[in-house]
Amino acid sequence: MIRLLLWLLGGILLGGVVHLASVLALPRTASQDAYSRLSPITPVNAFAALPVPSPDSAMLPFMDPAFAVAVCRYDVTNAPVKVTSPVGQAYTSISFYTRFGIAYYAINDRAAGRRVIELDLMTAQQRNALPEDEEVTAADRLIVESPTPTGLVVLRVLSPEPGAMPLARGIVAAANCQPNPGS
Repeated sequence: MIRLLLWLLGGILLGGVVHLASVLALPRTASQDAYSRLSPITPVNAFAALPVPSPDSAMLPFMDPAFAVAVCRYDVTNAPVKVTSPVGQAYTSISFYTRFGIAYYAINDRAAGRRVIELDLMTAQQRNALPEDEEVTAADRLIVESPTPTGLVVLRVLSPEPGAMPLARGIVAAANCQPNPGS
């Protein structure tokens, strides 16, 4: 009887390990992840506005039709990227994702405390190569370190009512995501 229980316990543990390994490996093996779906419509190091989502088709999961959304596929291999966006009246957020969809940084208009959100996106090696400037403090320059050389920057601007959507789309259109070799 004890031998049967040990075999049963071993089978359950092995099944749990296999299940956990497959769940963790699945995002790296998926061929239609967000980065791949956005590649045909978004240029590298530039924001591209996404169409309004419908119940049948949405470019990204969990898209809300009350938000104007733009995506920048970044590549910081050769140079850092400067991300700037004016903020909306209701809510504005910028989220950073690795190539495989792992979120590693996000900021909203309230946390930025300014009328324009400005960020420098770079790798750890590029940040270490920056000269030390005693007059520039961390509050003056917000630097985000990317764990991977490529990924996504997602800008969301809330339109609190349908009539304010053109304003939200204008804010999305004014956002920039471009290489900044001077950083």
